[in-house]
Amino acid sequence: MKKAIRKIIALVLSLLMLAVLTALPALAEEASLQAILDKGQLILGLDDSFPPMGFRNEANEIVGFDIDVAQEVCNRLGVELLKQPIDWSAKELELAAGNIDCIWNGMSITPERQESMSMTFPYLNNAIEVYVKADSGIATLEDLAGKKVAVQGASYAEDVINSEEYAQTKASLGELLSFDDYLTALLDLQAGGVDAVLMDRVVGDYKITGMGVTDIKAAFALADDNFGIGFRKEDGALRDRIEGILIEMKQDGKLAEIATQWFGSDLTIVPAE
Repeated sequence: MKKAIRKIIALVLSLLMLAVLTALPALAEEASLQAILDKGQLILGLDDSFPPMGFRNEANEIVGFDIDVAQEVCNRLGVELLKQPIDWSAKELELAAGNIDCIWNGMSITPERQESMSMTFPYLNNAIEVYVKADSGIATLEDLAGKKVAVQGASYAEDVINSEEYAQTKASLGELLSFDDYLTALLDLQAGGVDAVLMDRVVGDYKITGMGVTDIKAAFALADDNFGIGFRKEDGALRDRIEGILIEMKQDGKLAEIATQWFGSDLTIVPAE
C-alpha cells in the first residue's frame, strides 16, 4: 500500500514539474512584455541614415516611416518611444546585449535573422534594385561584368550579392565595394566612382527624389524583399503585442495614413486580422 502511494506521489510530482517546465517559457515571454510596460519605454534600434524608414532631418531629429509607425504603436501600448541609433553591422549584438528592445528600421526578413531573432510578420514589401547612371547602358546582370558595384555593409543587398545564387555575377564584377551608408554610395555613383549601387527600392527611390537628380535610375531588380521587426527570441509576447497593434492600425486606417504620407500610397502588407 505504502509503495503504491509513493508511486502516486512520484507521478503527481513529475506531472507538476512537467507543468512548471512547460509554463516557464511562456512566463518568461509574458515577463518581457511586462518589463516594457513597467519601465514605460520601448527602445528602438536603428540606422539613422536610412530614409525614408529612419533618418535625421535638417533639425537633426530622427524621423521616418518606421518612426511614425513605432510612435503610434507606443502611444497605443502606453509607453514612451526611445530612438537609439546603432552600428547596423552590430545590430544583433546590440539586441542580444539588451541595449535595445527591438530592431525596427526597414530590416529585411532573412532565414539567418529568423534564426537569431524573433521576427514579426512582414509589414512592408520591397525589392533590391540595381541603381545606375541613366546613360550607363547597364540593363541586365551580364552588363555588371567588370563594373565597380557598391552596397551598404551588413545590408540585405550585400547578403544577396554574396549568396550562392549570385556567385557567378559576383565573380564577374570588377570590384564590390562596401559603404557605411547608401547616400555616400549614391554620391559616388553620381560622381563616377562606382558603376552601380545595389539597394532597397523604397530607400533608393526616396534618396534619388530627395537629391533632385535625374541621371540615376533603377535598372532592374535583383530580389524581392520584405521588411520585419526583430526582437530577442525570449520576447515573443512583446512581439505578439506589437503585431496585434499593427493589425489594429491596419483595420482602422492609421497605417495606410502614415504610409501614404511617406510613399504616396499604402505599401504596407500587414494582415487585416
